Amino acid sequence: MKLKSITIENFRGYQDKTTIDFNDLTVLVGKNDIGKSTVLEALDIFFNDGKGLIKLDKNDVNIHGRSNNNNDIIITATFSDIPNQVIIDETNVTQLDKEYLLNENGELEIEKTFKNGITTASALKVCINAKHPSNADCNNLLLKKNADLKKNVEALGLSCDKTKNAEMRRAIWEHYNANLQLENVKIDVSSKDGDIKSVWTKLQSYLPYYSLFQSDRKNSDGDDEVQDPLKEAVKQIMTDESLRDTLNSVAEKVRAKLQEVSDLTLEKLKEMNPEIASSLHPNVPSTESLKWADVFKGLSISGDEDIPINKRGSGVKRLILLNFFRAEAERRKLASNNPSIIYAIEEPETSQHKEHQKLLIAALKSLSKESNTQILLTTHSSDVVKSLDFSNLRLLLSNEQKTVINIVDANFLPYPSLNEVNYIAFNDASVEYHNELYGYIQLVAMEEDDKYSYEKDFDKWLVSKGCCQSKKWTKEKNGSEKTMDFTLQTYIRNSIHHPENDKNAIFTEDELRNSIIKMTQIITDIRSNINNG
Repeated sequence: MKLKSITIENFRGYQDKTTIDFNDLTVLVGKNDIGKSTVLEALDIFFNDGKGLIKLDKNDVNIHGRSNNNNDIIITATFSDIPNQVIIDETNVTQLDKEYLLNENGELEIEKTFKNGITTASALKVCINAKHPSNADCNNLLLKKNADLKKNVEALGLSCDKTKNAEMRRAIWEHYNANLQLENVKIDVSSKDGDIKSVWTKLQSYLPYYSLFQSDRKNSDGDDEVQDPLKEAVKQIMTDESLRDTLNSVAEKVRAKLQEVSDLTLEKLKEMNPEIASSLHPNVPSTESLKWADVFKGLSISGDEDIPINKRGSGVKRLILLNFFRAEAERRKLASNNPSIIYAIEEPETSQHKEHQKLLIAALKSLSKESNTQILLTTHSSDVVKSLDFSNLRLLLSNEQKTVINIVDANFLPYPSLNEVNYIAFNDASVEYHNELYGYIQLVAMEEDDKYSYEKDFDKWLVSKGCCQSKKWTKEKNGSEKTMDFTLQTYIRNSIHHPENDKNAIFTEDELRNSIIKMTQIITDIRSNINNG
């Protein structure tokens, strides 16, 4: 399965429903404290029920929601690439579409509600949102036990295998095919009736494994050292079904031996004291209850003199992480059957110089192309943004104290400009963006009159559009100096294109920013005039 989207409601800064769409490589960009990390942490809470790396508590409830007596955090994830069949048990094989457990788009939509921000079993409600029969004669079949389904089948005179609940449900639904009355409903998977609980238990094994790597925030020996990639690797390795079967086989043999020793001990005890023996019974843990990942709890990458990774500098930790993902890209490329996994990484550029950043992003892009692999990132790096495609980016903006998440599209320019994304997301006023704006405006002016292709005439056109700030530009021509008054926009453009001219002061950061602001205003006016006819 692959994660298609997540919808967050009443969680931290997200009061209203906010949906984020994902693809194989998705990068969240925006200013500080806009809610990028919140998205990744909401996913950790969804996949681990608030008991994973991110611990959920009542303070995570949106403050405005709480003031309106809304104390429920709701996180909904939608998945595509649904498995062809789900094996509930050895004799009960079914398909999610045949069970009407998919939404109107043919996707699996799982909604988790955390009442009062609490993660106890009683406070967590899990539902599958699906296009499901609402006809009272066939709307609760997933909640019916085998005996009840048999009664239905026999009453309707249907022919099917009565030992398999999935086939009986299918027969009943086919009988009412013309009158199923399909509607969007919430199916509570926590019910212990029928097969829905078993379906949900099995479905969880098909969901992607979610691995969150946060920025360097932890450094105590007792912390979950998420910066150590080997610990995450253990969890991922343990999702391999064939490996689990092998370990369970070993565990079952150990459990049988323990049971044998326990039984023999009690038999001998009966010979000496029957009364005590009768009050005792062996309590050997089931194979399913064993946590194999805990066997490797002490696993870590250590350096000289066994200094653990969480005691090393930020740069070293990130360098190890960088090469973990490079190795993962190669390993998953060679693997024949990769389990679904989502790597979520906060600010991968942290503590790395540009060359290492380039290597890491290249590795992550390569990794995202492998089967059953998705990469989610947050970044503050304009260089990272410029190494991506438009389709990879999600731009977070603040609108009336709410965070709006946009799929990035061309705004001012008629082509996708990653420099524009950096300007909007990080207020990064770059000379490259200035060049793009200047060139686009000049093309617009030339559509009006060819004379504006000439620098002097185009500068007059800029003045007519309100570019009133002027600067003197000096250049040497035929052995003599010539000084002209230009708009700030043309002055900066000339400075960029003629770095060999040392007769003029370099423009300041404020001048560059002010020039960009003015050009974006001009383009906004142009677009407005076009839209108004």
